[in-house]
Amino acid sequence: MSCTRKILLTSEGFATQRIKDAFLDFTGKDPKEIKALFIPAAAIFPDAIAVLPKCMDCLLDIGVLPANITVFDLHRSMTAEELAAFDTIYFTGGSPQYLLERINATGFNIPLKDYVSGGGVYVGISAGSIVAAGNLPDNLGYLKAALRVHMETGTAPGVFDDNAVSQIDLTNNAVLIHNDKYEII
Repeated sequence: MSCTRKILLTSEGFATQRIKDAFLDFTGKDPKEIKALFIPAAAIFPDAIAVLPKCMDCLLDIGVLPANITVFDLHRSMTAEELAAFDTIYFTGGSPQYLLERINATGFNIPLKDYVSGGGVYVGISAGSIVAAGNLPDNLGYLKAALRVHMETGTAPGVFDDNAVSQIDLTNNAVLIHNDKYEII
């Protein structure tokens, strides 16, 4: 079975035109047709809650219609069929430990892996990126390297070998994973 992965791991969402373009290329749709599952579950602290409107604005500013954005707080899992209704799953920032705990405790990790391997677009911002990387035990396993987010200096852009890199620093850049190709953009 072929695995079609489309993953964007960011510190700050769609901070550059290159990241916006990668997201739109991954969805392959007019922004007005994109259906997004917006997951703010990591935002458990006041500073993370305060940034949620900025996270939502990333989707709205790119042209996703408000009516096409479903907010989901990980109070339960979803079936693969439910997830298939969305073009992208957008995880916001906050506590990576809490987010990963909710993903695993609800069983959301199982349909999420099917969704991603089937070509659904995964977007992580800060905590949403860290849970996909090698930072925490029982992570989602999309990136072996550990991610450091909100850094002053980022890792240089370019294609990299996921087996040869132990850490990636993100500023306003992103890790793009497309199938088995890993690139910092």
